[in-house]
Amino acid sequence: MYGTVSLYRMSKNIPLINREVSWLSFNDRVLQEAADKSVPLVERIRFLAIFSSNLDEFYRVRVATLSRLSNLNTKSKEILGYSPRKTLNQIKTIVVRQERKFNHLYEDDIIKELEQQKIFIINEKQLNVSRGQFVKEYFRNRLLSTLVPVMIDRNKPFPELKDRAIYFFVKLTKNKNKEKHKFALIEIPTDGSNRFLVLPETNNLKFITLIDDIIRYCLDEIFFIFDYDKIEAYSIQLTRDAELDLDRHVSEKFIDALSKSLQKRRKGKPMRLLYDTDMPLDMLTYLVAELDLSADGLIPGNRYHNFKDFISFPNVGGPELEYPKITPLPVNQLSGITSIFAQIAKRDYLINLPYQSFDYIIHFLREAAIDPKVKEINITLYRLAENSRVIHAIINAAKNGKKVNCLLELKARFDEQANIYWTNRLEEEGIEVNYGMLDYKVHSKICLVKRLEKGKYIYYANLATGNFNEKTASLYCDHSIFTANPAITKELVKLFDGLHRKVFYRGFENLVVSPLESRQKIYGLIDSEIVNAKAGNKAYIILKMNSLTDEDIISRLYDANNAGVKVNLIIRGMCCLVPGVKGFSENIEAISIIDRFLEHARVWIFGNKGNERVFITSADLMARNLDHRVEVGFPILDPDVKSEIRDIIDIQLKDNSKAREINQLNNNRYKKDRSKIVNRAQTDIYTYLKYKK
Repeated sequence: MYGTVSLYRMSKNIPLINREVSWLSFNDRVLQEAADKSVPLVERIRFLAIFSSNLDEFYRVRVATLSRLSNLNTKSKEILGYSPRKTLNQIKTIVVRQERKFNHLYEDDIIKELEQQKIFIINEKQLNVSRGQFVKEYFRNRLLSTLVPVMIDRNKPFPELKDRAIYFFVKLTKNKNKEKHKFALIEIPTDGSNRFLVLPETNNLKFITLIDDIIRYCLDEIFFIFDYDKIEAYSIQLTRDAELDLDRHVSEKFIDALSKSLQKRRKGKPMRLLYDTDMPLDMLTYLVAELDLSADGLIPGNRYHNFKDFISFPNVGGPELEYPKITPLPVNQLSGITSIFAQIAKRDYLINLPYQSFDYIIHFLREAAIDPKVKEINITLYRLAENSRVIHAIINAAKNGKKVNCLLELKARFDEQANIYWTNRLEEEGIEVNYGMLDYKVHSKICLVKRLEKGKYIYYANLATGNFNEKTASLYCDHSIFTANPAITKELVKLFDGLHRKVFYRGFENLVVSPLESRQKIYGLIDSEIVNAKAGNKAYIILKMNSLTDEDIISRLYDANNAGVKVNLIIRGMCCLVPGVKGFSENIEAISIIDRFLEHARVWIFGNKGNERVFITSADLMARNLDHRVEVGFPILDPDVKSEIRDIIDIQLKDNSKAREINQLNNNRYKKDRSKIVNRAQTDIYTYLKYKK
């Protein structure tokens, strides 16, 4: 990806890949999916949209943080172990290269392949008379009233640009006096689904145009009152610093404080200007000066920005242009038409999302809402679906007289506004809402139901690696477990009591809880494998997660390697550990699986002298998850569930289709083996679950 030289650095005397470079490497794997001709064509367009959306968030958060650090003082390098300014320069170099690759994929590959399918994305210059008239009518009826140009007066401050909005920067010129020109801005109205207009079909040829090009085609109707001969419009998009500034001592009216901080986010410091490379130099120079942008924030792009809207690109071709829809599989022996509590009382059940249905979780909550024996429901919520059935179920529970304690994390990044809405909605229904803890995000995914049975309270729990969100549950690979095992539920009672009181308890025997105990417990698990290896026993560790960045955990894994412990890592996103370095990681192999569904589960497996210990958790191995969030992991105690998770992990380790190596070169090389059998983990897991008895 970045040449043939090693990109890791030595920090604290151990090799580490810079986390920002590692993240960009992950996003490059997303681009690989867009380039993969075995992926259906419309899905490849959606991978381009995912790449674009990911990069927007990266600039709003990570680049914004680095920019703040680089402005602190000259000691930032000494404190961090690397130079933020140097890293920002490195980021720009990589991003510009990726944007070129992106543009090539879109313009030279995907557009041409769409044309082979008789699908044409046409711009304003390619409209014939009849299609031009159709576009004009659409513009007058649907768009014109939403467009209000801002005429730029050089004697007044430059207009405030919204974060991530798309604008046309417009130049109006008279042929007789080209130096006497005027600039204007037009915000392009988009909400994703309305970014595209399907034009009338002709001779089995399909045509699509973008709102951007419709506006370009009708610029003369917007500026008709001005006497100009030439109107030019070039798209721009500004990304701002999206980190929230909250007073760490605010306790009263937290929602008001968060709302004000969200308003400030919209006016955060400019981080990146994405601009159309066809824009004349005089226009670009003027923009850069007015926006006070640094050179590393200037990114050349193509004529279409906010490419994330292409996630809704309309499929006007055949079904083969998209992945076939999968039918969620039933969970063995777990019925949806008999009491779920009666079934969980007998054994634990594992739901493997999205291969199996999220409806089981809704069924669990719905039954809790109407069951007269249920007295109380405790739940933590982080990200919710737009029309959340989870929320509806717990509201109905409250209406049916159940005590509902809901911890709704208001600081879930970019979902803050939605969670404020849900908080208000729940409080209107009389539900007690805990806003979480100011200094710690509550990222755990746990639900505990208290049920009165034969005069005593019995507890039923759902614990998961993913959110209580039915929308993402159809897109993300996660594990969700139902259990009534007192070894787990009794400790959840203690945990929820602490969350309600806003205190942290220690002394959990089974649960692995951040911020106080996760770090020491995983140290202990790694150290046990080191002891086993030194004693001559077979010792191994398998870790699956989204990101591995914590330097102390990485150092422990290097120690395990040197003791002879075999370490396998499955990491979708950032991995700062460097596999294959002599004296540090010869026994460590790392892969990343990028495919149709987003790999989101976190699983830990430790050899434990033949008596494997398997955990699932909400936490990645990052400092924030271990030390600054409330996270919950737990051991798998049911042997059947443990075996199923182990089988799924084994399938993923065998992937030779969608797995990429994480290596010293950061080159995202596809993992290949000597097997003549094609192993594609996500397809194989679905098949495994379909035929499992």
